[in-house]
Amino acid sequence: MPSTFMSIGECMVEMAPTGVGTFQMGFAGDTLNTAWYARRCLPDNWQVSYCTAIGTDAISGQMLEFLEASGLTTDHIQKLKDQSVGLYMIQLENGERSFAYWRSQSAARQLADNPHYLAQAMAGTSLVYFSGITLAILPPDGRKNFLNALKSARSGGTKTAFDPNLRPRLWEDANSMRSVVTEAASVCDYVMPSFEDELAHFGDAAPSATAERYLSAGATMVVVKNGPEDVLCAGDDWQKSFQPANVSGIVDTTAAGDSFNAAFLAEHLTSGDVDKSVDAGAKLAGHVIRHRGALVDCSQTG
Repeated sequence: MPSTFMSIGECMVEMAPTGVGTFQMGFAGDTLNTAWYARRCLPDNWQVSYCTAIGTDAISGQMLEFLEASGLTTDHIQKLKDQSVGLYMIQLENGERSFAYWRSQSAARQLADNPHYLAQAMAGTSLVYFSGITLAILPPDGRKNFLNALKSARSGGTKTAFDPNLRPRLWEDANSMRSVVTEAASVCDYVMPSFEDELAHFGDAAPSATAERYLSAGATMVVVKNGPEDVLCAGDDWQKSFQPANVSGIVDTTAAGDSFNAAFLAEHLTSGDVDKSVDAGAKLAGHVIRHRGALVDCSQTG
C-alpha cells in the first residue's frame, strides 16, 4: 500500500476578494488547505486523501470535482442526501483577514456520526491530520467517535497531527474548547499550535509554555508557530528555536499556518529532520502570504 497522508475536516465554498465589492469563488478550509499543499510537497509515491462529508447538490458535486482535480484521493468522502456544504467570505484590511461564515447546515458536521465508517477511513494510513475546527463543528458524540477512531488508528501505527486552531465562536463554551483540544493533543505525534491563539485562550506566557503544556498532555512533538517570530519545536527532552526569514509585501495571511503545517509535515515524514522541516514550512508560508486567497501556486517557491 502507498504511504497515505489523510486530512479530515470541513471543506467550504470560499469567496475571496478580488477588488472593491468583487469576489472569486473557490473551495478551501483549514484542513483542506493543508491537504492541498501536502499534495504539492510530498513525493509522488505518497497518496494524499481528504475525508469529509458533503451533500448531493450541484455545489457539492463541484467541490468533489475540485478535490479530485487537485490530486486528492476522495474515497472516504461521505455523500449525504439532502445536505450541502458551508460557505465563508474573506474580508481583508492591511493584509490581515477576517471571515464571515454560513455553515450551520454543513454536511461536514455529520462526518463522525458513523464511527465504523470513520475508523475504516483512518485505518492503515501513515498520518491523520485534523484541526480544532474539525472537532468544533462536530456534536459531542461525534467528537467522541472521532477521538476513539483516532486512538484506534494510532494504536495500529498511524501517526497523528493536530493544529488546535482555536476558534471559540464554533464551540459551545471556552471550557469545552480547552478540554477537548487538550484531550485531542494527548493522542498526537505532532501538535502544531499558533502562539497568538494559545496566549488568548489558554493564557500561555510564552511559546515555551505552550509547548510544555501540550507535551504534559501527552503530545510527542510540539511545533509552536508565532507569526514572524521564532518557531519553537520541542519534545520531551529537547527544544529548538528557529527564526524564519523576513517576509515583505504581505498581501493576505489566509492559510499561512495551514501551508506551514503541510510543508513541515511533508519534510518531516520523509526526512525526519526538524531543521529542514521548519525551513520548508516557513518558506512555503512566506510565499503563500504574498498572494490572495488560501490556495496559491507554489511551484516557484524558493
